[in-house]
Amino acid sequence: MPVDVPGTINQGKGRWIPVPWTELPGFADDPLFEAWNAWVKSCERPAGPFVPLCAEIRRLSIGSPDDQRAWMQERLQPFRVESPQGEPTGLLTAYYEPVMEASRVAGGAFTVPLYAPPVGLAQRKPWFTRQEMDTLPEAQAALQGRAIAYLADPVDALILQIQGSGRIRIAQPDGSQRWVRLAYAGTNDQPYRSVGRWLLDQGLIKDASWPGIKAWLVQNPQRQQELLWSNPRMVFFREEAIADRDSSEGPRGAQGVALTPGRSIAVDPLSIPYGTPLWLVSSGTQVSLQKLVLAQDTGSAITGAVRADYFVGWGAEAGELAGRLRQPLQLWALWPKSAR
Repeated sequence: MPVDVPGTINQGKGRWIPVPWTELPGFADDPLFEAWNAWVKSCERPAGPFVPLCAEIRRLSIGSPDDQRAWMQERLQPFRVESPQGEPTGLLTAYYEPVMEASRVAGGAFTVPLYAPPVGLAQRKPWFTRQEMDTLPEAQAALQGRAIAYLADPVDALILQIQGSGRIRIAQPDGSQRWVRLAYAGTNDQPYRSVGRWLLDQGLIKDASWPGIKAWLVQNPQRQQELLWSNPRMVFFREEAIADRDSSEGPRGAQGVALTPGRSIAVDPLSIPYGTPLWLVSSGTQVSLQKLVLAQDTGSAITGAVRADYFVGWGAEAGELAGRLRQPLQLWALWPKSAR
């Protein structure tokens, strides 16, 4: 086991090692405006140690990047985030908010339901698997009347369930169209199984991104149901209106605040509390990042101290990046000096 330096914090599944600001690569170069807006959102539901700082954070939202940097150096202490074994490098992936077309009622091409949580979901854990929901009369009876909307492609429905939320343009029965957000509302408590991993393990594909998976399905349409059933987890949704003022904001993360593209990350909350500002560094074939981000969300696959899922926004371009991003990660938690 590594030796703790003075001031080390054992935080959940990791260790935080105090370091000087000079250790943070690119700290002097980040334009902090977007990050500061995300930080102000975190102050809607701040973690305890940040409560006394939120008034200053809000005032500095109109400050210059140099003023903001100087304040951070005065009020915060950087900590290098490591695994319990002292490993400072982990994994960065990405997620996004899909944008899809749907129908309020089943018909034509739109036959794939997206469900609200069934009544009695909490009384049966785990609930029915994805395959059982498609085949068992008991499960289908419990889902009767719970469909919020219908998609045309079951793989798009799977993508929406894995991402946990999406922007949906719903065709109404009267012919009008309405933009809504489908937000995460629960699962069937079955284990998550990656359909990409299922394909890789069988040697069926080499590219396990969503474009690669969809290309395989074009060649093997008869195996679509088998692929879908390989992941027993099902996600349920709730419908939220999207006001004009919310159109540039992401869905609400686990912290309860709207996510900001490029500045919000999902973390393991046992290792990094929600609302923590972090310096994120990652370089790979997809992106090169040295920037301030906020821990505002989590996910079932996000476990361990040096592990993050990077929110990249919404739409097809974001989906392409999210499907391919998988590269090394380093994190520094920025913690109030007053809390030490």
